[in-house]
Amino acid sequence: METAMFGAGCFWGVEVAFRSIPGVKDATVGYSGGKTENPTYHEVCTDETGHAEVIQVQFDPLKVSYEQLCLFFFGMHDPTTLNRQGPDHGTQYRSAIFYYSPEQHVIATKVKNDLNAEGKIGRPIVTEISPAKPFFRAEEYHQRYLEKRGLNSCHI
Repeated sequence: METAMFGAGCFWGVEVAFRSIPGVKDATVGYSGGKTENPTYHEVCTDETGHAEVIQVQFDPLKVSYEQLCLFFFGMHDPTTLNRQGPDHGTQYRSAIFYYSPEQHVIATKVKNDLNAEGKIGRPIVTEISPAKPFFRAEEYHQRYLEKRGLNSCHI
């Protein structure tokens, strides 16, 4: 098993989307990329902690590659908007890939550069690609939030 971490706006819909990928064993919502230890949802929503809402993905690389996850990530949200996804805005909703290894860094950067060169997305991709920082699991009521409410998607 390997770990990946992505931020693509509000984490509820992103979690559902990643859980649908064959080879993804788990997706956990949380916060990363900020300066506060053990932030709460309320603190992250102030846009003062520096954290992004993220999904930590556990996946089987024999069934789905990190490159495939990156391609899925870029296709599931608008990676061209800075600190915004749909109606949500603030740095906590930024498009971000937090990599765990030099190999993940190379792959994420290559996918981003290739997509920019192809021009298929239409505008330059602003997705942050940074080393993984500590992951803080979100409060339990955020885990599988949409599933608990009988929903399978939101505005992403």
